[in-house]
Amino acid sequence: MNIRQIEILNLVRATGRVGVEALAERFDVTHQTIRRDLAELADQGMLDRVHGGAVLKSGVSNIGYEERRALHEPAKAAIGRACAELIPDNSSLILNIGTTTEAVARALLGHRNLTVVTNNMNVANILAANESCDIIVAGGQVRRSDGGLVGDLTSEFMANFKVDYAIVGCSALDADGDILDFDMAEVRVSRAILRQARERWLVTDATKLARTAPIRVVSLADMDAVFTDRPLPAPLQALCDDAGTRTVVAEGV
Repeated sequence: MNIRQIEILNLVRATGRVGVEALAERFDVTHQTIRRDLAELADQGMLDRVHGGAVLKSGVSNIGYEERRALHEPAKAAIGRACAELIPDNSSLILNIGTTTEAVARALLGHRNLTVVTNNMNVANILAANESCDIIVAGGQVRRSDGGLVGDLTSEFMANFKVDYAIVGCSALDADGDILDFDMAEVRVSRAILRQARERWLVTDATKLARTAPIRVVSLADMDAVFTDRPLPAPLQALCDDAGTRTVVAEGV
């Protein structure tokens, strides 16, 4: 899939249906180009074509790892840098599964004397280049789709640690401030991670506000900070202000 098709798929997952005319206007391309995109996505089994547009194919849930990694890379990199800037040397932290937490890991390559616990094999591989970083990889079932480790064994493993920072991503951020994900096994691990930290930080780009997922992790009000690429909508910002959740908007996106 090209980047536009990934964006289209993300939109239909968020809204349930997309129209040719609206997509052509959004991406500044012809109707014919959009129809070709929708036809190719339908041929791949990702969408069902309907009159005037397309709808999400039954049984399709979260976007694939490679597509997620390519999606909004500049925003994720900026979020990663903003988060890493507030992590001092000689710290301990847990990084969970997600392409945005992987961006945080890349931004930590220059830090010294870190202890990083992770259930994300990609994070471990990234930080292996930092000789000053001690990396502890959780046990558990390997999810081949994205290199994540999940399951009860992973949750139990995380209970052995007490770290300075827990840094987690999410699949969606609801309008009421709930942090959402698709996989119950992953959610259990994320909750276990958050329990084991003195500071709990969320890293997420603003597109997660346009998506939905069926499982609640925690609320923004339960976090100590949220790092994103655009200011939060006023109701969510008010929720964070009332709860004492710091909001950091990354620069350089």
